[in-house]
Amino acid sequence: MNKELIINAAPSGVEIALLEDKKLVELHHESGNPNFAVGDLYLGKVKKLIPGLNAAFVDVGFEKDAFLHYTDLSPYVRSILKFTQLAINDKSPEGFDFSKFKNEAEIIKTGKITEVLGGKPNILVQILKEPISSKGPRLSCEISLPGRFIVLTPFNDIVAVSKKIHSSEERKRLQKIVEAIKPPNFGVIVRTAAEGKKTAELHEDW
Repeated sequence: MNKELIINAAPSGVEIALLEDKKLVELHHESGNPNFAVGDLYLGKVKKLIPGLNAAFVDVGFEKDAFLHYTDLSPYVRSILKFTQLAINDKSPEGFDFSKFKNEAEIIKTGKITEVLGGKPNILVQILKEPISSKGPRLSCEISLPGRFIVLTPFNDIVAVSKKIHSSEERKRLQKIVEAIKPPNFGVIVRTAAEGKKTAELHEDW
């Protein structure tokens, strides 16, 4: 089955359509809201590097540029940069095939922002802290997509199960299910609410 996700972003709001074999199966609309919320995803543009702070200022559409520190880049930031550029340049009618994406090497924890974001690229970012007073939002590249039962973490293949699920057998069962059904290039955090859920219920949460 061929799935496509079509996003129409405008000042008035965002429309998201899910197509399966060219047929519309889901349509979501969200009205425009000038407020930034923690967890929101944005395509940002690096505007200024601050080597002394080991950080960068990124334009995400706020009146003040957002702040991105090296420690919030994510070990997989080179993969995020590569994906962002490929997705921007992709012109194929089928859309970008994330399952065939090849991850880049992880960055080191003690590196420098200029070594990673030199050239001031476009980058996919997530709001870590909302704007305060005259300051812009704080950003992270630790991308996570939460659902009811699972949290998807792109660009890695790690599967982790909530330690609040006390039964070791249940944790093993959930890990086995998720490892069998998760998409390529996605890590998964299994939430406590997934305890006792069947494969089909977890699969619907992707």
